[in-house]
This record gives sequence, structure tokens and C-alpha cells, in this order.
Amino acid sequence: MSLRSVLGTAAGAALFLLAAAPAATASAAPYETVTVDPTGTIAPDGTVTLSGTYRCLGNSGAAFVSSSVSQSDPSVRHGIGGTRAVCDGREHTWQNSGKPSHPVTPGTAQVEATVMELAASGGLPLPRFHAVQRQDVTLTAS
Repeated sequence: MSLRSVLGTAAGAALFLLAAAPAATASAAPYETVTVDPTGTIAPDGTVTLSGTYRCLGNSGAAFVSSSVSQSDPSVRHGIGGTRAVCDGREHTWQNSGKPSHPVTPGTAQVEATVMELAASGGLPLPRFHAVQRQDVTLTAS
């Protein structure tokens, strides 16, 4: 088997694991949490800012708090930035900003925040989920 085939198979397996990731969130430890503040803002240029808190422990790879927003179609989510996470067991704040590919408007939106790390496993960085929170927020014009 050629090196190209091996790398292609490994990349495909990693993508499969990433696609199946939401099912893995149930394994997060109870002391690992992420919250979403009840309001977010939309700047005049369309940039959305979301925030909250997180707590995680025991990472072996780079950890991040990512967030996404959905408004009219719950099956379409727009990534809103990412923040490096410190998994030391203490509560920290996070804030992400980003410009969605489709504009969102002031009002109710669904936000998902995830604390995830990329942990090396057999030479490949694979996702390990620490905490996930989904909730409705109010987006306001800033």
C-alpha cells in the first residue's frame, strides 16, 4: 500500500470521527462545563460576538472553545470563532467573534459552544470533547 493511500485512509478516518463527534459529547466528565451568556451582539458589519464560561481538566493536546450560531434553519450552523482553552480545572471566561457566511439578525438564535481538544492518538490528532452546551440566546445590535 502506498504512502498516499495510507494518508488518505487516515484522513478519511479522522473526518469520519469528526462527523460523529456530537455523539461523543455525552462522555464529558460532570466537572467539565461550558456555558453561554444569554445575550450576544451583532456589530454593524455583521460580526457576531458570543461569550460564556468553561471549565475543563486533563488535556494532553491543544484545547479550544468553539461556538456556532443558527437562526432561521436549525440545520445550518455558522461558526463564530474559537478561543484557546486552559484545562486546569478552574472556571474561565471565553469570547468568540466571527462574521457568519449568511447574515443573522437581532432576535432569538440558537448557540452551541463546545470545549474540545486535539489529542494525539497513533500519530493523528483526534477530537476529545470536554463539554457542550446548546441554548437559545438573544442577539442584539451593538
